[in-house]
Amino acid sequence: MLVLLGFAMIAVFMVLIMTKKMTPVLALILVPTIFGLFAGAGLGIGDMVMKSMASMTSTAALLMFAIIYFGTMIDVGLFDPLVRFILRKLGNDPAKVVLGTALLAMAVSLDGDGSTTFILTTAAMLPVYLRLKMSPVVLTCVAGLANGTMNILPWGGPTARAASALKLNVSEVFVPMVPGLIAGLVVVLVFSWSLGLMERKRLMVAEPERWGAAASYDGGTALDVADVKNGSALSKASGGRIGTRTALLQKITPGGGSSDGAGTLAETALDPTRETLRPKLIWFNFALTLAIMVLLVMDVLPLPYIFMVGAGIALLVNFPHVKDQAKALVAHGQSIVAVVSMVMAAAVLTGVLNGTGMVKAMSEWLVAIIPASMGPFMAIITGLLSIPMTFFMSNDAFYFGVLPILSETAGHYGLTAADMARASITGQPFHMQSPLVPAILLLVSLAKVELGDHHKKVLWRSAVVSLVMLLVGVLTGAIGIGH
Repeated sequence: MLVLLGFAMIAVFMVLIMTKKMTPVLALILVPTIFGLFAGAGLGIGDMVMKSMASMTSTAALLMFAIIYFGTMIDVGLFDPLVRFILRKLGNDPAKVVLGTALLAMAVSLDGDGSTTFILTTAAMLPVYLRLKMSPVVLTCVAGLANGTMNILPWGGPTARAASALKLNVSEVFVPMVPGLIAGLVVVLVFSWSLGLMERKRLMVAEPERWGAAASYDGGTALDVADVKNGSALSKASGGRIGTRTALLQKITPGGGSSDGAGTLAETALDPTRETLRPKLIWFNFALTLAIMVLLVMDVLPLPYIFMVGAGIALLVNFPHVKDQAKALVAHGQSIVAVVSMVMAAAVLTGVLNGTGMVKAMSEWLVAIIPASMGPFMAIITGLLSIPMTFFMSNDAFYFGVLPILSETAGHYGLTAADMARASITGQPFHMQSPLVPAILLLVSLAKVELGDHHKKVLWRSAVVSLVMLLVGVLTGAIGIGH
């Protein structure tokens, strides 16, 4: 019964958010509550949720103050030179913009923190997408794919969990999977280029006068922040050929035409004349940001506290007056409420899954239905199971609860713990798209994208990336087959 209720709850949740019958926050709260009561949780459901929520408070604090910090850095203009550099290099070709998004997300993902990756990628690229009238869903899809693939880095979390659960050395798990990682990244770049070509085609059909014969994709007519204001540089560079496109660009309002939510991440990076710019403090802000990044990598202090202190220093130095500090905080309230509310709501789902025993029952059932004849392929099966299971449960639950059971079973067929650990991390590109992952909630919130729309575009692609990583792991011998 618990197995059926668990799978039914997950199916109903996914259907509701992908068909947009309910917002993710409401679905995360109401669906698990109903199914939890059916599972016999009774009044104990409150304690289940509160216990789960207590474990998420540090995550909520991290995301809240990270939004404040990086939002402030965007307000004061720290990332403006980066945006202009990207615009100059990528030109106005949607295909190059999407490919550049993937490369940027991969590079930033080297720090192992998904939240930081998504904040920086969104800050740099969302203004470009809005200016070119490209779909922000493409941005979230590509960034999610890139970060999910890079998530198997030793300091990303899953690899360390798998190694700890099976008492292995982290390098023993990761190094043989490097070819699989490279293959996964290549697939991500292929998907990015194809999505960029699709965006180019869509824009040409939607606005032929802007993207048809007048459009040039050689990067020579790159859109610069100032060009959106006056269009003179573009007009000269093209010999007057793109006057229509420039006129259209001038009509694009900051934030994609939205008149509310002034000061949000999408809008502040677009306006080169905003009052919050602090060009004289750019080197201080750069040094402060670099110091925070170093502390993140060194892992000497809790991440939420690092961003708390960083946000406090940034606000105090850039906005010495109390009224300006309050205004700067309020400016990012919309993004904060959106992401923190989803993190807290996710506690209901995880609380019910764990508290009612659904997760344990589901994992035991999956292990039990694997026939003995499939024993030699337990590593491959583990890789396949890691795709859906890490999507519907936390990495901790999978790596410390399910993986040891699978590994013990596989040992009877000559498979090593290292084989199982390597196979188990191939599902990470899919896992990172889960609504239980706070970073992905942050990404869709900053880009103002519906989670359901993100899932429609990213889920099958992330599954393909995971399968390619698994296949390459088998072909290279990193993931073995028993006897």
